[in-house]
Amino acid sequence: MAIRTYTQENRTFYEVHAKIIIHGKQVNRKKRGISSIAAAKREELRLKMELYKLRESPKTYTWNHWVKICLERIKIEFRNSTLIGYQANFNKWVNPVLGDKSLEKITGADIHNLIFNQTDNIGMSTRKSILKQIKRIFAMAVEEGILAKNPAKVVKVKVPETRKLVFNNTEIHALLAEAKKRNHRFYNHWVLALLTGMRTGELYALQWTDVDFESGFISVNKSWNRKNGMGPTKSTLNRVIPISRELENFLRHLKSEAVSPTSPILERYPDWEAGIQSKILKDFCHEIGITPIRFHDLRATFITQLMLQGVPVAKVMAIVGHSQLKTTMVYLRLVGHDVKGVTEELNIRLPQQENFANVVNLFKN
Repeated sequence: MAIRTYTQENRTFYEVHAKIIIHGKQVNRKKRGISSIAAAKREELRLKMELYKLRESPKTYTWNHWVKICLERIKIEFRNSTLIGYQANFNKWVNPVLGDKSLEKITGADIHNLIFNQTDNIGMSTRKSILKQIKRIFAMAVEEGILAKNPAKVVKVKVPETRKLVFNNTEIHALLAEAKKRNHRFYNHWVLALLTGMRTGELYALQWTDVDFESGFISVNKSWNRKNGMGPTKSTLNRVIPISRELENFLRHLKSEAVSPTSPILERYPDWEAGIQSKILKDFCHEIGITPIRFHDLRATFITQLMLQGVPVAKVMAIVGHSQLKTTMVYLRLVGHDVKGVTEELNIRLPQQENFANVVNLFKN
């Protein structure tokens, strides 16, 4: 508790500052513009009483009530698709279990039971996503001083690393050669994905105004998806991709056939907008006898090909828009480039094979 003085327009005023710890969190109250010390002392007493009353009778919420408040905030802070994801998971899995329980009565054991026993027939990745959303809701309660700690913090979900499928060089050439030969309508899309490593939504949003042949860079500054429409990239950060000679030739040919200099570079087919571009690619791969990958795996192929050529990890991260090193390290482990050849250092030698040419086999009939 404190009373301070300050001067404003040659007049002396008083400021009262009061604070108290509620559920391990400091809560503050402040009042300025008080004209006398007596009034300041009265205001100090009033603020003290207000804070003590708040500590003695903290506001309580049920899970359903608090979630409703939090989702209103999320609606302002995040994309619409994020809000939809929260609502879908909570309505299906969380609210039926935690619903009318008071926040302060929900324990780590309750959440553990929900994640591992109440979510039938869903993968560990989805469970981890649900847990992350639950943790965020409780974290908001801690930030507001409603709870002292986050009960979901002690619960963890381990998700096995997903096996990523990528093309080798032979398969890349087989895909593109066969697609060009058959005049496949997604040929241009696959080429651009393999030569830039862009995500499908970034490719959809790409326009000729984003390509600068003079500087030799493509600007990646927006993305599209079915739920949110056009918006920022996944990391919300813009980046540039260097234009290789092969890519420049390809783009110049496409531009010569473009309807307008402001048009999208790739044709926006209805099945692309419907999100079935992965199935189209996988079916084509099955048909021509190569690894059946998804559309997003073309991006993984781009990344692994860069690493196989010895491109430093930091540069790969900058080109593909990875904000965390651990994301890129998945691909480094995939290609094994960082450990290639190290087993040659093993000091293990097998015994030389003896020459048995002149030995008579006593067991031979």
